[in-house]
Amino acid sequence: MNSYKNSDPTPPIMQGVPVPPEWRVPHGSYDQPPFNRWAFQNMRMIARTSDVRRGDRVWDMPSRVSDYDNVAFDLQSGSTTWAQMLNDTYTDATLIWHDGQIICEQYFNGMSPRSQHIVFSMSKSLTSTVAGCLIEDGLLDPSAPVIDYVPGLATTAWNGATVQQVLDMTTGAVFDETYENPKADVWKLDVAMGMRAPDPGESEITIWELIQSLKKTDAAHGSRFAYRSIETEVLSTIMEYASGQQFVPMMSERLWAPMGPEEDGFFMADTAGFALSDGGFCGCLRDLARFGRLMLEDGMRDGARIIPQSWIDDVRGGNHGLFNDLGREIFPNGRYRNMFWIPDQDRPAHLCLGIHGQHIYVDPERGIVAVKLSSWPTALTEDGFLMHWLKGVDAIIAEQG
Repeated sequence: MNSYKNSDPTPPIMQGVPVPPEWRVPHGSYDQPPFNRWAFQNMRMIARTSDVRRGDRVWDMPSRVSDYDNVAFDLQSGSTTWAQMLNDTYTDATLIWHDGQIICEQYFNGMSPRSQHIVFSMSKSLTSTVAGCLIEDGLLDPSAPVIDYVPGLATTAWNGATVQQVLDMTTGAVFDETYENPKADVWKLDVAMGMRAPDPGESEITIWELIQSLKKTDAAHGSRFAYRSIETEVLSTIMEYASGQQFVPMMSERLWAPMGPEEDGFFMADTAGFALSDGGFCGCLRDLARFGRLMLEDGMRDGARIIPQSWIDDVRGGNHGLFNDLGREIFPNGRYRNMFWIPDQDRPAHLCLGIHGQHIYVDPERGIVAVKLSSWPTALTEDGFLMHWLKGVDAIIAEQG
């Protein structure tokens, strides 16, 4: 079934009393079009969840929003406008923060400021930032072997790897991240969440059981970069052992609540209550922009330190190390560091990216935070949607003079 753009008629997904069978979200199809356009904003109705609680004080986000729909810019395929690009890239919401205020904030496809949208692999950057707090407090040593914290990893592919290699996805562990292959390892994460049915004859597994089952390596630890979501699950397991605290309340206490969000966030969780830290976080647009603003403002909120300066500095300009050919197709001078994407290793800008079009872009040199939440029909698009949006952001910033 095809998806629909914001300019198209909206199909009655999960509408009606009762909802007709053909418009119910089929089990295992929450990320498939057209159902994903509804599901990504309604994950509480589909998944097991665990709340990341907000604090008592909301961080003010000054706003001076203007209309940029007719701002034009050029793509390789020809000229377009901000409004046309947002429609073509299945946008659910977008926000631009520039020089201390929100200058653009737009919602589509039934989304509102309070809607909690799944962010997929942007979760990795949130998770790793909590690890940065543990590192600053001396609870976690990035140079230490992972088995120093989790002895049970000694029988897995991570035996001999360091925490930093997990953070940079340079371990030699084999994990198939092919989103289109139902037999790929990455699909087993959805099985662990109860989002897909296990193969016939197999039972539902937990994330820890999946980690324990992965024993093969295809490279020496630290010798190459390969994007694998399971690395973040290994990281959050290490964090729980290092801190003696479960990850979800740890994230609330160390990052989410101090950041001053308007709303709670939440993670999808497995049957053991373990959060899908690599891709299961859901939050509202402005709160994701607050995270970007916190990174932009050197980890400070109203004079209080939330994220360590050492972490901010390492993301922006640390030893960014390795990348691969696939990454260089998008970012020719890019790197991957601490579960952030670095578009250009010679500049401090960084990105949080998630499949189906979830983006947080932070550019300290230009005072920019830009966020986009989407429901692309496919996990990865070859149509350049990410770069189209970034070009649109640049065009709007140029309008500021």
